[in-house]
Amino acid sequence: MAYMYSKGWFIQKLKEVNVTRIEGRKLESHKTYILRNLYEKKVINKE
Repeated sequence: MAYMYSKGWFIQKLKEVNVTRIEGRKLESHKTYILRNLYEKKVINKE
């Protein structure tokens, strides 16, 4: 289990909604702030 709001936590939550890549790159290769912004768009705002 990842610490809440850590990079691993954002990756885990995005994979739960079937997001595995951003612009052809794996989630793990992106910085935390990019994952946080994507999390807000996909999970919180449900776009």
